[in-house]
Amino acid sequence: MTPRILGTETEFGVAVQGAGVQDPVSNAILLVNNVAAVPSRTTLWDYENENPLVDARGFEVEGEKERPAPDYNRLLNKLLGNGGRLYVDGAHPEYSTPECTRIVDVVRYEKAGERIVEACRMGVDRTSGDRRFVIYKNNTDGKGNSYGYHENYLVSRSVPFMRFATHLTPFFVTRQIFAGAGKVGAENRADSAPYQMSQRADFFEVLVDLNTMVKRPIINTRDEPHADPAKYRRLHVIIGDANMSEVTTYLKLGVTALVVSMIEDGYMVKEPKLADAVRSIKDVSRDLTLKQPIALDDGRQWTAVQVQEYYLETAHRYCAERGADPETKDILARWERVLRLLASDPSQLSREIDWVIKQDLLQSYIDRKGCDWDDPRVAMMDLQYHDLRPEKGLFATLDKGGYVDRLVDPNTIDEALTAPPTDTRAYFRGRCLQKFPDRVYAASWASILFDVGQAVVKRIPLNEPARGTKALVGALLDESDTVEALVSRLSA
Repeated sequence: MTPRILGTETEFGVAVQGAGVQDPVSNAILLVNNVAAVPSRTTLWDYENENPLVDARGFEVEGEKERPAPDYNRLLNKLLGNGGRLYVDGAHPEYSTPECTRIVDVVRYEKAGERIVEACRMGVDRTSGDRRFVIYKNNTDGKGNSYGYHENYLVSRSVPFMRFATHLTPFFVTRQIFAGAGKVGAENRADSAPYQMSQRADFFEVLVDLNTMVKRPIINTRDEPHADPAKYRRLHVIIGDANMSEVTTYLKLGVTALVVSMIEDGYMVKEPKLADAVRSIKDVSRDLTLKQPIALDDGRQWTAVQVQEYYLETAHRYCAERGADPETKDILARWERVLRLLASDPSQLSREIDWVIKQDLLQSYIDRKGCDWDDPRVAMMDLQYHDLRPEKGLFATLDKGGYVDRLVDPNTIDEALTAPPTDTRAYFRGRCLQKFPDRVYAASWASILFDVGQAVVKRIPLNEPARGTKALVGALLDESDTVEALVSRLSA
């Protein structure tokens, strides 16, 4: 299989304690502007080729495109030396990983993002007097508001978008059985639940749509490829939870990338279609037994595990015919094992899968204290699981104590704070920002604009995400002592 370009975007929840609390947007701006791992504070984010109003179904909706003035642009956006981006989205600080081809790299760059945002919080606390900030990597404030975690998979433009929508819907509805972050209670006027698998399930209201803030769809239709639009589209997946467990993130992204490859190659022929996907996503989230059947449109009834097993069996045949690299083989083996344990005894996954880890932790507390799931202390622990402070966060405490499985070497996460991936265009972007911080006028996922003097800006297109790698441009960057020399060599 051809390596796939992918990455994630994480919106973080922010709580502020103390006097003089500002509005959420100001708090997010304050956090983002306390980032230390940024080569230049003058570089702009280039919005030129971005249009979130284009729908993959073939039309553009009416609305205003985001084009902040330069000074505000700099407040909202920080381009990172690791090739990623830290910025303000609405009222939340958001971190985008750089483009990656290996699933494990996305995991470590996402973990690096947690450290970057936590360092921002520490910087704010040092200068904010009595105010104290807390950052949560989760998806809901418990008051009816949800914020996103988005996955991005680059695919061929030649594949009709609705083919992806059709084949991915049953997969996404049931994927939460191993990808959910766990949640106490219910929101958004959904049926009550003491505990459920997914933080996001209650907030999805339609099957297919362009919105991400209201009437959230299972399949998002944003057509913004951040690459050559004639060749590529970007699957913008908004249905996933923000996970703390490295294993859960790895499995979520790896399995999805594999299913996307099967769809792109025309290997998915006839998957089980759900009678009511929007209803089913909430039912699956509440079925902690994993035994309740889901109605299919042909009258049959399958459990969520059975739906996932269909995709797994198809993936085994696909990889046997097409071949699989070691990472894909590992993902297949983990997927099969996790589904087997979910069907027999989910508690055995209490070191790996977020919703099981959290359920085990909270149930232990409930048993010790003799309270119930509606106890406010339990809701507080649910939130505290996602606290990024290493001395306060419950997941961080479990991790530090060796009670959860790790997937990546912490030293490689340290490297990912500043070093970009070497096998995508993120390498060129990150290295240029590091080597010529004062000469990069602006940048985006698909371009870099250099200030070449005399009020002239030179745009270098990066429309091919698999180019700009260390193998292709590493020596060129090493040999170019100035922007002028680099641009000259690129032009040649």
